[in-house]
Amino acid sequence: MIAWQKIRGYLRGTLQHLFIGGIIVFISILFPTHTRFKYSYEQGQIWNYEDLSAPFDFAIKKPDRLLKAEMDSILADFSPFYRLDDSVGVRCLRKFEARFDDQLKNLEKSQFLDVRRNPELYRNLGEKFLQNKHREGVVNLDPSHQRENKNFVIHLLRGGTFEERTLGNLFTLDKTNQAISDSLQNCGLPNADFLYALLVECLEPNVTYDKLNSELARKEMLSGVAKHSGMVRKGELIVPRFGVISEPVQLKLESLKEHFEIEIAQRSWGIYLGYFLLTALVIGLFAAFLYLYCRPLFDNWYELTFLLAWFPVFAYLVFIITRIDALSVYIIPFGIVPILVKTFYDKWLALFTHSMIILLATFLSSSGFEFAFLQTLIGVVILLTNVDTRDWNQYFFTIFYIFLAFCLGYLGLSLVQQGSFKGIDLAMFNWIFLSTFLTLLANPLIPLLERMFGYTSSMGLAELSDLNRPLLQELAIKAPGTLQHSLQVANLAEAAARRIGANHLLVRVAALYHDIGKIIQPEYFIENQGGHNPHDQLPYRESARVIIAHVTQGVELAKQYRLPKLLNEFILTHHGTTMVEYFYRKEQDAFPGEVINESDFCYPGPKPRTKEESILMLADSIEAAAKASLKNPAPGDIQALVERIVANKLSKKQLEDSALTFNDLEKCKTVFLQILRSVYHARIEYPSEK
Repeated sequence: MIAWQKIRGYLRGTLQHLFIGGIIVFISILFPTHTRFKYSYEQGQIWNYEDLSAPFDFAIKKPDRLLKAEMDSILADFSPFYRLDDSVGVRCLRKFEARFDDQLKNLEKSQFLDVRRNPELYRNLGEKFLQNKHREGVVNLDPSHQRENKNFVIHLLRGGTFEERTLGNLFTLDKTNQAISDSLQNCGLPNADFLYALLVECLEPNVTYDKLNSELARKEMLSGVAKHSGMVRKGELIVPRFGVISEPVQLKLESLKEHFEIEIAQRSWGIYLGYFLLTALVIGLFAAFLYLYCRPLFDNWYELTFLLAWFPVFAYLVFIITRIDALSVYIIPFGIVPILVKTFYDKWLALFTHSMIILLATFLSSSGFEFAFLQTLIGVVILLTNVDTRDWNQYFFTIFYIFLAFCLGYLGLSLVQQGSFKGIDLAMFNWIFLSTFLTLLANPLIPLLERMFGYTSSMGLAELSDLNRPLLQELAIKAPGTLQHSLQVANLAEAAARRIGANHLLVRVAALYHDIGKIIQPEYFIENQGGHNPHDQLPYRESARVIIAHVTQGVELAKQYRLPKLLNEFILTHHGTTMVEYFYRKEQDAFPGEVINESDFCYPGPKPRTKEESILMLADSIEAAAKASLKNPAPGDIQALVERIVANKLSKKQLEDSALTFNDLEKCKTVFLQILRSVYHARIEYPSEK
């Protein structure tokens, strides 16, 4: 058995290391050739590094605006290519001949007498019109050229040669039809309408836009534009320390960065190794933090997966966004992670997780100090605000604070960099708004993650506290006295938890469900008995077994109704390892000379460990004792009862594993006294009605 446990522990540790290693490899291979320039700079800022001299010869890039102006100037004089297709003219001519013969056959004797008398004249005239117009060219202009003026020049390709033509000298289909109409009217030919209709029907454009040759010519013209202006020789000073980064200096730095990245990209194995080491350092430190300070989370596969899965998820988002020019990495809602971790765990783990993800995203996206500063700022805001996913007003206030901090942080950085409001990129505020808006997705993710990983959030606890839940309804029907007891315990425990800063919602819900095992045999518990006591027919040992069984039966019911695993701990620990004193004493009295096995009369435990579990144990015992013994209590009876119950738990070492401090215990006792005094206060006895 011991050997198997060792093997199991070894396999578990191996799988954990493989899982962590797999995440590191996945993230690092997303960016195997993504190089980083080791200097960060902005125009107008001070150069805070050592003197920078050119490590090699390189050309200086032209400013983007100058390069664009030169290209626009060249493109303004560019003449596109159009091609004349002779086959179109032949096809139109054959179509005309066929349509002419068909129309001639179908003409009635009284129609177009001149055409019927001399058809060859009309046929030849129509063919001549078609041949002449197609020889001159009937153009179908590309939509991008339709708004050009009449002096716009195109290259008209005829076979292997081309000629330049202006739009004013080209005939579109409409202009050609108008020219044919004018010609027919001028020649005074009878029945010209007949011929005009056939020509319009058969005429097609034979000059069309040649996109392939046009694009080749455009690229060839643009390739002649010089993209660099000047050279920097090896050893030449680019910028001195504490020098101002002017526009010429920035252009030199940009050119150096471009040449540097091209040179380094040829050694991709070194880049991959660098990213692998950085990723391993970040993920390794995070795993070490969990191992040293959150060991239960590290040992639990579900929780370890939940916490580590965010690293590859956001790394992949950064990988996708940085490759889409239309998007900014600032659109990624990094604030989702700290909200979720804070909801399921605590604020310090949330801030640490967020910080490590931002470290990873910063060097993967090459966004620099500005990105890291703003995203870390968001994590601190979430840490300081009360993120309550049950309260939409509070939740929206948190989102608003995130947006406000984001905007103010970016505004401050921009003023430091630009020195005025003029240089601020207003489009950045759009990305900030979208990122903040997407952070709202944390709320609908909570119930989904609860079901996937078995977590318990305030939202889920609020749902479980509804008395219309099926299990509580069954408790109300089968064991109404137990439900009333649970409600009173819930009030006591919640008030005590609030006083010491514990999770009051969790302890209230746990109090509602802690005795659900009594549904199985409700009549064996005094609060549900109406006079008949079934224990009178049972041996004391068997009665103790029935009473103790409500703990394990409660856990089985909780699993059946899919309650959060966290509530199982409350069900198991609310009696700790205490003894069913009443039946134990009865057994001793019945068999005075025998040795009685105390374990037969003890709850299985374990003892409570958290503050919330300890509060529930105390509240449960105090409420039950108060109901049994406080009928008309004297002023000191309530305090004596509370002190006796607490002292009994301490003497039986039920709180030795608890996180509850003596200071917390005193505060809880004070709350219990206040509530019990309000419940059992003296009442005026009203005279009966005569």
